[in-house]
Amino acid sequence: MTPITLTVNGKKHTVEVSPDTPLLWVLRDTLGLTGTKYGCGVAQCGSCTVLLNGDAIRSCVTTIADCQEKSVTTIEGLSADSTHALQKAWIEDDVPQCGYCQSGQIMAAAALLATHPRPTDQQIDDAMQGILCRCGTYPRIRRAIHRAAAQKGGKS
Repeated sequence: MTPITLTVNGKKHTVEVSPDTPLLWVLRDTLGLTGTKYGCGVAQCGSCTVLLNGDAIRSCVTTIADCQEKSVTTIEGLSADSTHALQKAWIEDDVPQCGYCQSGQIMAAAALLATHPRPTDQQIDDAMQGILCRCGTYPRIRRAIHRAAAQKGGKS
C-alpha cells in the first residue's frame, strides 16, 4: 500500500492502496463515489469516463499512481443538485433511456465544452466517439450538448 494524494471534486484525498489500482475502484470503493460506472474494464465502452486535470479519461485503466497530485472530476463533481448546464440539458432532452452510460457521456461532453464552447456536430461526434450507448440515444446526446452550450452562453 502506498499513500497517493489527489484532489477529487475539489476535495483533497490521500488514499492508501496499491499504486496499480484502477482509479475507478478508488472512486467507487474507497471514496464512495458510485456515479462513475464500471462497464467493460478495458477502456472500450466509456462508462467510466471522468476528467483528469480537465481531460476525459477512462478510469478503469488509469492507475491511481497516474493520478498522484492531480485533479479528478466525477459526475458528482459537476454539481451537487444537477444544475450544471449539461445535467439540465440531459433532463430537458430526455437523453437517458437505461442511463448506464450517461455519467460517462456527460463527463466526455464536459471536457468537450471546456475546449469547444460552441461545438459543431463533427466536434461532438469526434469527442463522444467510443462512449457506447446500447440504447442508441446518440441524437438526443448531440442535441443536449448543443442545448448546454447555448445555456452556458458559449462559455466553458
